[in-house]
Amino acid sequence: MGAVQLLLAILSLSGSATPLPASAGMFLFGLTYTYVGLDALLALGSKGLGWFCGLVAGLGVLLAGAWLAGDPLLAVLWLAWALLWGCLFASLALGRKRLDPFIGWALVLASPATAAIPAFLGLTGAWPGGPETAWAAAVVLAAMFAAARLLARREASAPHRAASLPPEPAAGQANVS
Repeated sequence: MGAVQLLLAILSLSGSATPLPASAGMFLFGLTYTYVGLDALLALGSKGLGWFCGLVAGLGVLLAGAWLAGDPLLAVLWLAWALLWGCLFASLALGRKRLDPFIGWALVLASPATAAIPAFLGLTGAWPGGPETAWAAAVVLAAMFAAARLLARREASAPHRAASLPPEPAAGQANVS
């Protein structure tokens, strides 16, 4: 997936219609996917991936600024992605593992709103414009991140599920239920 996205970013640079920030965004996602794949295949330990996510989070903020005047909705999406990459930086590079439940819920909740739905809108030529759409998206995304925080807190305060399982049978005994 990452290699394909990197190839598409390179091809988009050869055409004059694609703005440089769009190609830069494709490169950031493509490099991230490639790094995640290599990290998993080569068992690199994820700390380097975390530092890379920190770099991408900073670049995401810059890309949000670059898109603000021309496409405020895309600027909002870049800020959301920068937040997610920043959280991955904190978890993977800095060891802030307490963020992991929030990161998981935030990815589950925000991914459709920041990737799948915008991709569909872009592919169908129905990309909305204007600051009103960007503000609405910002409110929806803020609500999703707040919901992710609440779900992560609920998960952290819930009793551990293993405590509700029956005890393991002693060696040589059968578990009869």
